[in-house]
Amino acid sequence: MNIIVTGSIAYDYLMRFPGKFTEHIIDGQIHRLSVSFLVDDMSKHWGGNGANIAYTLALLGMRPKVFGTVGRDFGDYRLWLEHAGVDCSLVRQIDDVFTSSFFVTTDTENNQIASFYGGAMAYARHYSLADVYSQRPDLVIIAPNDPRAMNQLADECRQRGIRYIYDPSQQVPRLSGEELRSSMDGAYAMTINAYEAEIITKKTGLTIDQMRERVELLVITQGARGSHIYINGDLLKIDVFPPNSITDPTGVGDAYRAGLIAGIMNGLALKTAGEMGALCAAYALEQVGTQSHYFTLAEFIARFRQHFDDQGQLDTLQKSASHQES
Repeated sequence: MNIIVTGSIAYDYLMRFPGKFTEHIIDGQIHRLSVSFLVDDMSKHWGGNGANIAYTLALLGMRPKVFGTVGRDFGDYRLWLEHAGVDCSLVRQIDDVFTSSFFVTTDTENNQIASFYGGAMAYARHYSLADVYSQRPDLVIIAPNDPRAMNQLADECRQRGIRYIYDPSQQVPRLSGEELRSSMDGAYAMTINAYEAEIITKKTGLTIDQMRERVELLVITQGARGSHIYINGDLLKIDVFPPNSITDPTGVGDAYRAGLIAGIMNGLALKTAGEMGALCAAYALEQVGTQSHYFTLAEFIARFRQHFDDQGQLDTLQKSASHQES
């Protein structure tokens, strides 16, 4: 299976402040804010939507190609992804800038102050699939990235007849209603969460039913209430997989998408594919960082069967992984 995951590739810097932000902000003085917070700890993690999805796909026995733009500091990240089983041959490095970075400080009430350095991500608009890959992929995932790059990739996939999944998620606030409508038209599937679905309906004027008519598969994750998968006029409700702990929600949506996509590409029943996504989400939720979770296929299948019944379908994953390796 020839899968290309496009999207952001970034470093995540997570910091913890041992107090409350609100205690250091003076009422009525927010217009001239100048504060500094001494944090107790900082951890650096691999991140970025495209890389996150590709990482979990690799854990599931696939060999995805990640396509995005990075900066001159990408060396150690490249080694990490390749060791995990992700093909980085399509990644384009821009030596004049740094790789995109996300900086977030969280206080004791889980309030957050964050900033995002786009860096090399802004250069993604200068590359098409045809620029980096001469063959025809079986599937392209258009995950959050430079907004213009996302629009161009959707156009290219439609023009070349390439099957693609549209995942605007974090970039929904930046994309116009016209851009969202255009990019979902012709997509095989669109994956969003419930809040993003509401924003898209306001921006585009489309109802959920009208969005369902524009894509073959519409997936709306519902947080702790699981996920809804719409296809052919039917609604599949997918339960959450009970996590062992709730540690950090960052990257849970990316993990879900990877499980769903792996199930679909292995020809499994759509309900089983959605449940694979639910288990991947649980793995991510139990760890700090978007690529800190790990499992073998045998471990994944055994844990899946503790809560869901795949009727033997997941045996296909191991056969498919063996075929990919050969």
